[in-house]
Amino acid sequence: MNKAIGYIRVSTTMQADEGVSLDAQRAKIEAWCSLNDYELAAVHVDAGISGKKMKNRPGLQDAMADCGKGGVLVVYSLSRLSRSIRDTMDISERLEKTGSDLVSLSEKIDTTSAAGRVVFRMLSVMAQFESEQISERVTTAMQYKKSQGGRVGTVPFGKKLDADNDSLIEDEDEMLVVAAVHHYRNAGLSMRTIVTRLEEQGYKARSGKPLQLTQVARILKECKK
Repeated sequence: MNKAIGYIRVSTTMQADEGVSLDAQRAKIEAWCSLNDYELAAVHVDAGISGKKMKNRPGLQDAMADCGKGGVLVVYSLSRLSRSIRDTMDISERLEKTGSDLVSLSEKIDTTSAAGRVVFRMLSVMAQFESEQISERVTTAMQYKKSQGGRVGTVPFGKKLDADNDSLIEDEDEMLVVAAVHHYRNAGLSMRTIVTRLEEQGYKARSGKPLQLTQVARILKECKK
């Protein structure tokens, strides 16, 4: 039985979207392997990671390393594989050098055939074009909002947007966390000790999870501005 390596990815904003979640991608890959008599040897995951740069995705690196001669890398769609045409071409070349093929289920691409390789290159160009269009639209919208006096950027910890979604007001619960961070820091505690103390006292980040070192450092930095 031929060997298949699955690769699945979601960015933070795509995580909850129906049809592209990690579980949905895995199920599609498993179904393809079952129908085509491939052994699914491994499924590598990049969760909450952008598809723009291949080198920043450990899951993809592991998937590429697992692909050997006669094997196939299976992805849900080209957009899950990469958003960069340069990385897409690099991935294709690396697979060719190891004697591996690529299957993208959404586009029905199979590089075991010459036609499949041509379609693969064409669609990878279109994927980057779409990504660049989205980026341009977001940039234009943000510039317009800023020119109209609207707020652009991340809401600092301890603040929240008011009803008109433009002005910042204090978030009472988060301000308790901010006060605790500064109290411990002024007392001479290290960053790691502060994180431990916050967790012991039940303080949480916006996600509902314990605060991390980077979040505590950001709180301290924001208050210096």
